[in-house]
Amino acid sequence: MTKASRSSLILILIFIMGGMVISRLFILQMRQGNFYRALAQGQQTSISDEEGKRGGVYFSGGEQLALTEEEPYLFISPEEIEDKEKVAETISAVLGTDKNEVMEKAAKKGSFYEIIKKPIGKDAADTLAAAKLKGIYIGYEPKRFYPQGVNACQIIGFVNKQGEAQYGIESYYDKKLSGKSIIKKDNQNPWSFLLSAVDDGSTNGSSVYLTVDYNVQYMAEKILAEGLEEYGAESGQIVVMEPETGAIIAMAQYPLFDPNNYEKEKDFGVFQNSAVEKLFEPGSIFKAITMAGALNEKKVTPDTTYNDDKGYEQYGTYKVANYNSRIWGKITMTNALEHSINTGLMFAERQLGNQKFMDYLENFGFFEKTGVDLAGEVYSENNELKKAFENKNSQVSFANASFGQGIGLTPLQITTAYCAIANGGNLVKPYIVKEIDKNGQKETTSPEIVRRVITTETSDTLKKMLVSVIENGYGHLAKVPGYYIAGKTGTAQVPWSSLGINKNGYSEHTWQTFMGFAPAYNPKFVALIKLDNPVKVKTSEYSATPMFYELAKYLLDYWQIPPDYTDEPAK
Repeated sequence: MTKASRSSLILILIFIMGGMVISRLFILQMRQGNFYRALAQGQQTSISDEEGKRGGVYFSGGEQLALTEEEPYLFISPEEIEDKEKVAETISAVLGTDKNEVMEKAAKKGSFYEIIKKPIGKDAADTLAAAKLKGIYIGYEPKRFYPQGVNACQIIGFVNKQGEAQYGIESYYDKKLSGKSIIKKDNQNPWSFLLSAVDDGSTNGSSVYLTVDYNVQYMAEKILAEGLEEYGAESGQIVVMEPETGAIIAMAQYPLFDPNNYEKEKDFGVFQNSAVEKLFEPGSIFKAITMAGALNEKKVTPDTTYNDDKGYEQYGTYKVANYNSRIWGKITMTNALEHSINTGLMFAERQLGNQKFMDYLENFGFFEKTGVDLAGEVYSENNELKKAFENKNSQVSFANASFGQGIGLTPLQITTAYCAIANGGNLVKPYIVKEIDKNGQKETTSPEIVRRVITTETSDTLKKMLVSVIENGYGHLAKVPGYYIAGKTGTAQVPWSSLGINKNGYSEHTWQTFMGFAPAYNPKFVALIKLDNPVKVKTSEYSATPMFYELAKYLLDYWQIPPDYTDEPAK
């Protein structure tokens, strides 16, 4: 073939291909133009966030917590409708809409796109599609659906009607779940919509798998709801963590809300995850932290004695007393934890010293966020305590802080601190997502040790003291036969400021808590029970503690953890 012949052949092929393209464009523009113009009409912005199907969220066992469904809606293209009367009658009969309103939209001159109703339901969509009337179209919009209803609602959060992720996992992992990307569009070019549609499939979001166990979460919420009713509490939280890794096994809260109908809630506070978004004063469960520091610095031992001869300590004009101002006489540090004796912990803090006490608070993570992968986490810098440290005459602040008053924490912060006591001394970073899956490409969370806060020896010693709280002290109602349980009760007064009242001092409201782990010498879980102002009981010994028993018994049975002993141990 000559050079001229090859050139002619190439030219002919170019003309043939060009003709095919032009033919295809003619078909799309002239024969199907109304349909595509109708769709393009709905694209209002020149640059927008495009997202494909939002990824699902799953419990650790695969149960679905959040998914995206395609919700049908009806729109018409008035220019294509041939029999407007018939179309209006059919639509009004199926959807129950006003026939005259449909007729009005169908009669619009020059209109290619008119929405009739959103949403219309699958049955109505199938019926209208089967009618095969020209100019009627079924469109589909993604809708976020939460098949578990109220279960784990504060963990998941929700996606609002505007498509904005709010609270919890939905907000924190919004970019991963949505697969958002920026695509430029030309509103003047109807084909730009078709071009952008080609990209939509590649923007599908990732699937997110939680560390939360569906069954444990369900049981925690059940125990919490029953406890609130029995003890007359306003609200409450339960947090369950794996001490070695920091994985969150359950994070329950009450009251609950339905993320499928979030707009019905009038109190937006119910959307917040109180375990990470609200502060409280932990009270006597904090005594284990003070004791950890004093033991670790070898300032006290479990058998170190203190003579409580007054039932209180005097700091200038301030008197800081035991519960009911009870006088205990000569006690050991173990006794101080067993019977939650405030003066005993004030003594331990003095032996430790204010500087070291502050150092341990910092090392346990109480002046910073935990870094958990949930939206809205807060923390307190505890500036009042810091100011007291700078003012050498403010020992009363440290006396109160030694047993958990005057220091603000989140429930997750104190639970994470107890993980360090339970696991041998390492502060771990809490996390709630174990895996993210993007089209088969998996990203797995690795447990992270933040730092060592106490020695293994201190951890072992403190475990024995906390076991004695259950065996011989106020935590006796948390005892599960056959197992050594470590734990601590806590009852703290609620400051007026936490109730939104501009007033110094403390109210008669209480936070009642129990913090524990089991089996004590090989812990598989750490759990916090927290009740907000249970009015039917005065102390956590008779509220949060029996609730912990229920949860611990369930977990030990559910995970089939072998007992520590078969016969009752010798006293």
